Amino acid sequence: MQPTTSLSKKLIRTGTGLLLVALTSIGLTLWVTWQLEGGAAAVNEAGRMRMQTWRLSSTVQAQLPAAEVQKLVTQFDNSLELLRTGDPSRPLFVPWDDSGRENFANIQSLWRVQRAQWLLDEPPSPQDSLETAGVFVDAIDRFVLSIEQQISRLTAILNLFQFVMMALAIGGAVLMLYTGYLYVITPLAHLRNGLRKIEAGDFSTRVDVDTVDEFGQVATGFNGMATHLQSMYEGLEAQVAAKTHHIEAQRARIETLYDISAFLASASTIEDLSKGFAQRVRATLKADAVAVRWSDEANQRYLMLASDCFPEEMKDEERSLLAGACDCGNLKPDARTRVIPIHSHEAAPMRHCAKAGYESLVSVPIRLQQRVVGEIDLFFRSTVMLRPEEAELLDALASHLASSLEGLRAAALEREAAVGEERSFLARELHDSIAQSLAFLKIQVQLLRNATQRDQPQQVQTALDELDVGLRESINDVRELLVHFRTRTNTQDIETALQETLQKFKHQTGLPAQLHTQGDGLPLPADVQVQVLHVVQEALSNVRKHAGATQVGLDVFKGERWRFVVRDDGVGFDAAQTHRETHVGMKIMRERAARIGAQVNVVSQSGAGSVVTLTLPLHPVMTGRE
Repeated sequence: MQPTTSLSKKLIRTGTGLLLVALTSIGLTLWVTWQLEGGAAAVNEAGRMRMQTWRLSSTVQAQLPAAEVQKLVTQFDNSLELLRTGDPSRPLFVPWDDSGRENFANIQSLWRVQRAQWLLDEPPSPQDSLETAGVFVDAIDRFVLSIEQQISRLTAILNLFQFVMMALAIGGAVLMLYTGYLYVITPLAHLRNGLRKIEAGDFSTRVDVDTVDEFGQVATGFNGMATHLQSMYEGLEAQVAAKTHHIEAQRARIETLYDISAFLASASTIEDLSKGFAQRVRATLKADAVAVRWSDEANQRYLMLASDCFPEEMKDEERSLLAGACDCGNLKPDARTRVIPIHSHEAAPMRHCAKAGYESLVSVPIRLQQRVVGEIDLFFRSTVMLRPEEAELLDALASHLASSLEGLRAAALEREAAVGEERSFLARELHDSIAQSLAFLKIQVQLLRNATQRDQPQQVQTALDELDVGLRESINDVRELLVHFRTRTNTQDIETALQETLQKFKHQTGLPAQLHTQGDGLPLPADVQVQVLHVVQEALSNVRKHAGATQVGLDVFKGERWRFVVRDDGVGFDAAQTHRETHVGMKIMRERAARIGAQVNVVSQSGAGSVVTLTLPLHPVMTGRE
């Protein structure tokens, strides 16, 4: 095999050679087998001729009709012709050799002589017939013997072919194994050894390439791969070190961002927030000093919120910095984080920084919703180069600071609004209850004074009774307001708060009050529970003041839409002639329900009691503060 021959060609050539040898052996074997089958059939036919000879002799001796003799002679002629020409369809043919041809010629010559004798009108005597038949049978026996000898030789040849085929099969298997070992197993072993060395870290390993077949191409590719891996591995440690350093720097930045963000989220005052932020930023960037400045609404002046390690003399001078007076506080709307070199303390406007020994200033704008609201100034006593990732970190920290400061400001405004709303609610409640009662008491006092001056005992007693009723109503109103203000809810279930409300109602009125709940639903938010309790308390207050009931019930239906139903068996009322105080109570309930998107429905008839139903929306939320 030429070393330039491909592996497929090598295998095809070897396989084709073995196939041709196998086909040749099979063809020869089939030919010998066919010869043996034809010879065996010829032996049978020759044996039949012996039988025909004796039958012919018996027929003549028995003096049977000439037609029977002629028939047997014809059959014998046919047998001789069949042996001479053969019959491939059976198959039947004589494996001719010199001896066979000579014996067959002898049979033919004897048959020509004897044929005429058998057809004579006067047949030969029995003795002559037996002698003639015996001579002819001996000739046939010699012919059969020559055929059998030829068959024996062919059988020996067949056995030889079978032995040769067995030897060829063994040799072919050995050849295929050798070929596979030489052209497949050995190259694969070399490649496997090379791979093991590569796995062990020996990237200098190479595989010898002595052919250009498929395995030679694979070996060439393996060597190229090993060369590439070796070149990559040589610089891998430096790359890993650089990548590790980069990842560590990123981790440190993320940790810094997380720590400062956590601090900003936990700070409760602007002073603590800004001062703690300044300290942490200075430590993170290893600056010599830091100042956090906040701009006024007109961006005309920058106030120093906090500083760290900043010179006291500079702090006093730059506590309020006019915009444009220095590079600090000189930000434009499109300003970015930048490094400002400080050259000479004689040159304005950086002379204060240069006099303090600073050489570089890093200015970081603080933005809130794309508007510059302040600045972080980092001072260094050496020349600094700000890397892009450091600039990104400073921008992120500045953004967090702006959000936190805005959050504190918004929380302060929210608390202020909450106080204002609470005061407004208190004033409304006092106006709707205590103030009206006091106005009523004032009128009764005036009537009492007039009755006293006019010496009208009956009117005096009436006024005193009215004053007593008014005072008790005022006391009850004050107690009810205290109950409202002290209401607390359960974030898991409102049922406990409703039970407490009914207990207070029973304690005030002495009336039996029952709570019935059914269904299942998600817990209500705490602020929604507060509004529901206030509506229920207002409905119970109206029952206490106006219903004259003997029994009160509160039904709660849980589900996608919660429903709260307050029932009483009191006197009821006509909606067209609603008492002013009842009208005020209904207005308060509807206002509270509207805050959570709920609806209040009141059904009442004179003498038939009242039913107040509060129906919540699918997902109730507060739309305003109480």
